[in-house]
Amino acid sequence: MHKLAVILCAAGISLPAQWPARPTPGVPRTADGKADLSAPAPRTTDGKPDLSGVWMVRNGAFYLTWGLKTEDMQPWAAKIYQQREANFRNDTDGIRCLPPGPKAGIGVGNLAMKVVQTPGLVVMLYEYQTLFRQIFTDGRSLPEDPNPTWMGYSVGHWEGNTLVVSTAGYNDRTSIDLAGHPHTEALRMTERFQRPDAGHLKLDVTFEDPKAYSRPWTLPLVFDLVADGELIEYVCENERDSRHLVGKSGEEFQMAPEVLARYAGAYQRNRSKARISVDDGRLMITRGESGKIPLVAHSETSFTMEGTGVDFIKDAKGNITGFVEHWTEGDQPYVRVE
Repeated sequence: MHKLAVILCAAGISLPAQWPARPTPGVPRTADGKADLSAPAPRTTDGKPDLSGVWMVRNGAFYLTWGLKTEDMQPWAAKIYQQREANFRNDTDGIRCLPPGPKAGIGVGNLAMKVVQTPGLVVMLYEYQTLFRQIFTDGRSLPEDPNPTWMGYSVGHWEGNTLVVSTAGYNDRTSIDLAGHPHTEALRMTERFQRPDAGHLKLDVTFEDPKAYSRPWTLPLVFDLVADGELIEYVCENERDSRHLVGKSGEEFQMAPEVLARYAGAYQRNRSKARISVDDGRLMITRGESGKIPLVAHSETSFTMEGTGVDFIKDAKGNITGFVEHWTEGDQPYVRVE
C-alpha cells in the first residue's frame, strides 16, 4: 500500500522542459553568455524590483506546518488530519487532481512557477495543473464578502523593495499542504516577496486561520531562477487510481523514548545533509530549511516517510550508523556523522 501511495504522489511530476534553447531576454549575462545569477536584480521602469521569471522553490516540502505541534491545531482539525494520515490522504485535493489552493508553487512537488509583472498586476503561472493566479497591485482592496474559490483573491502593494500580498476567500476544499493539514474559509495568507539579486527570490509566507489553528506561522522560502527555462503542460491523473487507496495504514510500531533517542543525530550523503530528531514520540527528518517530516515506524529499523521507505542500519553493537532511503530512482544511503 505504501508503494501505491508513492505512485500517486509522483504521477503528476513533469518531465524536463522540451522547449528549444532560447535565452530569456533581460537576464544578466557573464562574458561567456551564461546567466549571471549574482548580478543585481533587474528593475521595472518605476524602479521596483522586477520579480518576472521562471522560479523553482528550493525548500518547499510535503509538510508546510513547520514548527506547529498537535496542540496548535483545533481538535476538529487535528482529528481530520489524523484520519487523512491513516487513510493515505485519499480524500485530499492532490489525490483528486483538484486545484491546490494556498500551497501552489511552494509545496506541490518539484514544479516551477512563472511570474509576469506588469503595472497594476502580477500574474503567477503554475506548472502544477497548468493553473494561474492574479495579484492586483492597482490599489484595490480584498472583497469584503468574497465568493469562496480554489485559489483565493489576492491584492498586493509595495513596501520599499518588498511586494506584500494578502490572499483570502479560499474555499475549504483544499489543504494547507500535501500532507493534508486542513483549513477553513477563514484562512488568510500573507506573502512578502523580495528579489535580492538576479538569481534568487525570497518569500516569507504566513498562514493564519484561527478557526483551525491556535496561532499563525511563517515559512521562510527561497526560489532559484530557472534561467532560460519555460513551463510545460501538466496533466494530473491520480484520481484514476485513488479508489485503490482503501483501508487504514495500521497501527504504528511503538518504541520507548530512550530507544528513539539513539537515532537522533546528523547524517550525510555526498553534499546532502539530514538531521534525525525526536518530536511528539516520533522520529523526524529535516533537510536544510524544509521543515521536519515524520518517519512512521514499522519496526526498530524500518520506517516510511512521505514518498519513500527508510531503513536504518545498525552495527554489531546495535549502534545506528546510517540509513537508506529507497526511491524509484535508486537507493540513497546516508552515513551518520554525529
